[in-house]
Amino acid sequence: MTQPRNSWPTREKAFAAFATGPLLDFWRRREEREFTGVENVPIRYVRFTSPRHDKVILLVPGRIESYVKYPELAYDLFHCGYDVMIIDHRGQGRSGRLLQDSHRGHVVHFEHYVDDLETLYWQEIAAKHYRHRYALAHSMGGAILTLLLARLPQAFDAAVLASPMFGIYLPLPSWMAHRILNWAEKRPAFRDGYALGTGKWRARPFGMNQLTHSRERYRRNLRFYADDPEIRVGGPTYHWVREGIQAGQNILTKAAVISTPLLLLQAEEDKVVDNRSQDLFCQAMRAAGHPCEGGKPQVISGARHEILFEKDSMRAEALNAIVDFYQRHTP
Repeated sequence: MTQPRNSWPTREKAFAAFATGPLLDFWRRREEREFTGVENVPIRYVRFTSPRHDKVILLVPGRIESYVKYPELAYDLFHCGYDVMIIDHRGQGRSGRLLQDSHRGHVVHFEHYVDDLETLYWQEIAAKHYRHRYALAHSMGGAILTLLLARLPQAFDAAVLASPMFGIYLPLPSWMAHRILNWAEKRPAFRDGYALGTGKWRARPFGMNQLTHSRERYRRNLRFYADDPEIRVGGPTYHWVREGIQAGQNILTKAAVISTPLLLLQAEEDKVVDNRSQDLFCQAMRAAGHPCEGGKPQVISGARHEILFEKDSMRAEALNAIVDFYQRHTP
């Protein structure tokens, strides 16, 4: 059952054959499920399970993402001996949308994401047979998961945060951004509209992307959204940006109550989230007496924001660090 790790650094050389062969066969084994989240929003998730597995990974995607983007990562983790659960957050993927314009990335309260994730945790992980429980989150998912860890410090044996959104990379000075967001918050027509410089989803060529150096993975992910208009999400609303910034500030204040063993993977060339906020979080964890693994972020040299979808060498470095970390924290 165990997938040899030495395949990870060379997969892109025959990526099409892998994606249309073993990966497609694996994806067809998925179980797609749904529960009712806060304010009666339908929340979709997918799971990959085996009766031979006694450990599980809850995978928490980032903003605009759907679980349809994550088959390759699920495949690799599953073949390392883990069941895998992946949630579609409210307002994106196959879960219920919150505004008439389904492209707008929106949430009423950031804590609603956390409430939904907690529901899935109790329903699919805590209530099942698993001896070992782990979590892996990317970007916005990292903020959501971290807030859940503050609520439930004993929920997981260990957790990994890849490029967590503890601060947003803003194209203008912070004081100006806050002034605009506070102004928009008082005006519903602006509050729930696209934030400055954003709009509906549109395909961007690989050469313009700031997410990954992997042409193969970028094009594959783009096709998911191009082929299925229902999962597309565009820019965030002003209210979402405000909620996201406040969530990052909230996380820093809660670092002292988070005791779950944590590995934080930082993308050296990130232009989506603010790496300085990740550094501050690790400093706060260290000051509280339960530091992140290594006492600071583990930097993936040269990586862009989507570490888990980077080119083979960077992705393999991250995956090996993740699996090794989980193995060190197997009770």
